[in-house]
Amino acid sequence: MKKRHSFGGSIGFVLAAAGSAVGLGNIWRFPYLAAKDGGGIFLVVYLVLSVTFGFSLLTTEIAIGRRTRQSPLTAYDHVKKGWRPLGIISCLVPILIMPYYCAIGGWVLKYLIVFISGKGLDAANDGFFTSFISSQYSPVFFTIVFLAATTFVILQGVNKGIEAMSKILMPVLLLLIIVIAVFSLTLTHKDASGTIRTGLQGLKIYMLPDFTGITPRDFLSVVVDAMGQMFYSLSIAMGIMIAYGSYLGDEVDLTKSVIHIEIFDTLIAFLAGVMVIPAVYAFMGREGMSSSGPGLMFISLPKVFASMGSIGRVIGILFFFMVFFAALTSSVSIMEAIVSSFMDEFSLSRNKASWLEFSIAAVVGTIVCLGYNILFFTIKLPNGNEGQILDLLDYISNSMLMPVCSILTCILIGWVVGPSYVTEEISKNGEPVYRKGILTVMIKYIAPVMLSVLFLQSMGLLKGL
Repeated sequence: MKKRHSFGGSIGFVLAAAGSAVGLGNIWRFPYLAAKDGGGIFLVVYLVLSVTFGFSLLTTEIAIGRRTRQSPLTAYDHVKKGWRPLGIISCLVPILIMPYYCAIGGWVLKYLIVFISGKGLDAANDGFFTSFISSQYSPVFFTIVFLAATTFVILQGVNKGIEAMSKILMPVLLLLIIVIAVFSLTLTHKDASGTIRTGLQGLKIYMLPDFTGITPRDFLSVVVDAMGQMFYSLSIAMGIMIAYGSYLGDEVDLTKSVIHIEIFDTLIAFLAGVMVIPAVYAFMGREGMSSSGPGLMFISLPKVFASMGSIGRVIGILFFFMVFFAALTSSVSIMEAIVSSFMDEFSLSRNKASWLEFSIAAVVGTIVCLGYNILFFTIKLPNGNEGQILDLLDYISNSMLMPVCSILTCILIGWVVGPSYVTEEISKNGEPVYRKGILTVMIKYIAPVMLSVLFLQSMGLLKGL
């Protein structure tokens, strides 16, 4: 049997896993939810869920990967015969995500080039973003370029590709976020009405808990929002952590590594809020803080950078460099989950598996781009939103398959093979099992219930939340 590649050590693994976790969701969704859900209230709830819900599911997936030494497609059948369908779901998630994630990565690359070329003011114009994504050729080109960059890293393998990239990009990404966050706090802006707003005022809105009018139903909504954000932020149920866990050496303390991943991800998510909310508040007020997703990154923030004057170009370049790095590290992890599955299932070489996924993602990614022009249509999703091809793929993968995958994983580990399957892997070298009681209770009882609530909400069956 061919020896499986592995990370060079715990640092490489932690940075690679953190790179997967630190993606677009941290940057364009976390600040919006924090602003919407009472600032500090959301932060506290997110932190509590991180050390319970997030810790348990993240530990479980990494332990499955390391114990089976298999990719997400094949791992579950090694845990328990007959559970192969769960592996298929786990592999299908990244296959669906990869094409549209590369399309968004292409958007980021386009904006980075626009700011570098000194045309950042154009990006701030009304209609610039819509005009770009609705054009037939440019989005496809940038999608393929971003996909090619991702594939290049994957072709280098675990050590020379994923680990080497993570050791370089993650410290740079953290430094860029800190620089922009500090700058954001120094901002002062006087609007047309003469009102002066500062970045520090925006930080206060972000940090301090706002209990004004909070009802039990509102608080439950905050919990569901925080849980959903963590679910996607930590790369749970995407097959990624199983794939990365399969490359983790037996000598590495698994629990400590998970704790370090949690800290890194939570720190980046928090700093993303410090970076975005004060700047948006200073230049656009509270109404500017109501946008998230592409609207925040590609419409609101370019307007903020344009309002800063000449320094805005520099900040815009740094910002989109940072976002590009975050998107690339996440894209690499998504593709690796697929490539490792193809390698294990079909006995393909890394080269063949990588080019196979490149071809699939290129075709579907092109279709995603054309969904804003010649293939344009809108569809009403069960959660009440309307969307195009990209939104449909995102809904199927994130809102349907990922909760189902995690619920079934909890049933498998909590009730079929037992939590000892995970705790034995954690303590195989005599390491203490931190939060053992929390892990057991979460996997068996609390996580399945919470995930079911998240799933029902995404299906539009809990409209009150």
